[in-house]
Amino acid sequence: MPDRRPPYPDAPRLDIVERLPESAPAYDVADPYRWLEDAADAAVEAWSSEQDALVRAHLDGLPGRDRVRARLRELLGAGSVSAPALRGERRFSMRRTAEQELSVLWVREADGSERVLLDPIALDPSGLTTLDSWQPSKEGHLLAYQLSEGGTEESVLRVLDVATGELVDGPIDRARYSPVAWLPGGEAFYYVRRLDPALVPADEAQYHRRVWLHRLGTSPEEDVLVFGEGREKTEYYGASVSMDGRWLTISASEGTAPRNDLWIADLSSSPLESPALREVQVGVDAQTGLHVGRDGRVYVFTDRDAPRGRVCVTSPDDLAYASWRDLVPEDPEAVLDGYALLDGPELGDAPLLLCSWTRHTVSEVSVHDLATGERRGSVDLPGVGSIGGLSAHPEGGHEVWFGYTDHVTPSSVYHYDARTGEVSLYATPPGSVEVPEVSVQLEEFSSKDGTTVRMFVLSPTAAPDQPRPTILYGYGGFGIPMGPGYSSGILQWVEAGGVYAVACLRGGGEEGEEWHRAGMLGRKQNVYDDFYAAAETLVAEGWTTPQQLGISGGSNGGLLVGVALTQRPELFAAAVCSAPLLDMVRYEQFGLGATWAVEYGSAADPEQLGWLLSYSPYHHVVAGTDYPATLFTVFDGDTRVDPLHARKLAAALQHATSGDRPVLVRREKDVGHGSRSLSRTIELSVDTTVFLAAHTGLPL
Repeated sequence: MPDRRPPYPDAPRLDIVERLPESAPAYDVADPYRWLEDAADAAVEAWSSEQDALVRAHLDGLPGRDRVRARLRELLGAGSVSAPALRGERRFSMRRTAEQELSVLWVREADGSERVLLDPIALDPSGLTTLDSWQPSKEGHLLAYQLSEGGTEESVLRVLDVATGELVDGPIDRARYSPVAWLPGGEAFYYVRRLDPALVPADEAQYHRRVWLHRLGTSPEEDVLVFGEGREKTEYYGASVSMDGRWLTISASEGTAPRNDLWIADLSSSPLESPALREVQVGVDAQTGLHVGRDGRVYVFTDRDAPRGRVCVTSPDDLAYASWRDLVPEDPEAVLDGYALLDGPELGDAPLLLCSWTRHTVSEVSVHDLATGERRGSVDLPGVGSIGGLSAHPEGGHEVWFGYTDHVTPSSVYHYDARTGEVSLYATPPGSVEVPEVSVQLEEFSSKDGTTVRMFVLSPTAAPDQPRPTILYGYGGFGIPMGPGYSSGILQWVEAGGVYAVACLRGGGEEGEEWHRAGMLGRKQNVYDDFYAAAETLVAEGWTTPQQLGISGGSNGGLLVGVALTQRPELFAAAVCSAPLLDMVRYEQFGLGATWAVEYGSAADPEQLGWLLSYSPYHHVVAGTDYPATLFTVFDGDTRVDPLHARKLAAALQHATSGDRPVLVRREKDVGHGSRSLSRTIELSVDTTVFLAAHTGLPL
């Protein structure tokens, strides 16, 4: 038989075997493709360039590309719109038309007039500059905003005058993931900035954050260090200031740990430069935030002793845990996502509290008496879907805005009036879209250990009528839930006759913090067992067959796909593995890997190294195995997950696979892990769609 394997680039295998860790027990760990870690090496670039040519030769020859591209653009034709952020008499929101490459920040004045405040394309027509975040001042007259280039997410912070659009402060670099906590009047704010790289070891430049006080018009080098000195290098910080400017809260978490320390300071009795911080929670395994209301009570949002979340109240004078009193207790099934206080004069002596929940990933909103927490009713939502948070007047009021979406509905914004209980449509996306008929089911199935897991199944029919080409998607990490949401890619696949399933795996946040922790650290295999049970359910119920089943995931979901195709290659026909972690022995040494040891474990610890090696995809490639058709998608600007992971596993699979199904690497330059332009989004989706269709048998 002729060899139909693609002509893969030569990738020498090195004889590298290390005894890890230094302490016992230790493991002998092979790493034959370590040379592929250094993207700047000429040999690595040559290998990558050959992979570029190989993947384009394959993808460009697949059928349906033009039809998929055109339909995706049609399904994205609605554009997007966000709920408003209200400051003073101004309203700020994001919007994108079908023709715009990136979303634009708009401001609405008190008289109802609207205008563009920030357009990333106007700043950089190449589309490589993204607006990462923005925060208006408390009065709405200034705007702090953060831009980054080439997908790096290395944000630079600036401040503009909202009325004139003129730049009034900045640039401030090293402000990645920085909150901006404005003080009243807009003359100063607290924010987070990394230390000067010259002050830290070269391989730690992306860490070492601190909280600073910045006064407008001064050099950032004159900013006052407020918090963070002497703490762990991988800590992230949050900062907020109450609307009246009296209360400063600072939170700290070690990397992405599902816990934080929390402090509060009364700025009326201590200097802004050295606030007298009091402990609210330190060294406690829980996530907690707080807000001081206009009624003088402290509202505590926490999962402490309540893994699905609760709202407590206490006094600023007594923040001890023993003084916290349940206002809205934990629900046995629903997960509390957030809340909004409605205490404006329009409601008289009957202020309300709105709470947003997800019940098995589906959103609902309850209405409570603000004083007692007694439930008064619920807010009617447009359908069975997801809301994007509750946006209210920070000064108090009777109105709430929220975004809503589901699997077949582009996100719109709705308005709730607490005086009448009426829900009305506030804003729709600027364009229109014709959505195909799709059946959506939320199915339950049992995982390997008997745990009940759920998944959404989207199909042309309400029940299986024949096995169809199917994509199974999952994430399963960091407490992130997979709720209903509009996706042009999913709709295009189902419209073409396929089935698309989204699994709500352990490790996510679908059922609260216990669900998350059941899929992290030493229990990570639960995530993968849930995924296989989802795949086996789809096959057993007649939705698909292993020969028609593709899998897809990105980032932590890319790790999921990498584990799945190496642990259960016979179960899948094709895989798309995007921006993945795959070498779990060395992941801490690259990108933001060190901040994720609290989720996965550390290779420096013998027990935890054992966890990581038990599933690390790179270390479970077996020569002579017929692996699924696999497409890795990586982004050279990715500063979170280094593309080296995909390079190493791709080389290992290309060497080991016994079949002729391709293993390919799609590399993209000048974009990263996060947001990207519309055109780039569509082209990526075209490539992944035609690849999965070709290798699962879906005609396009």
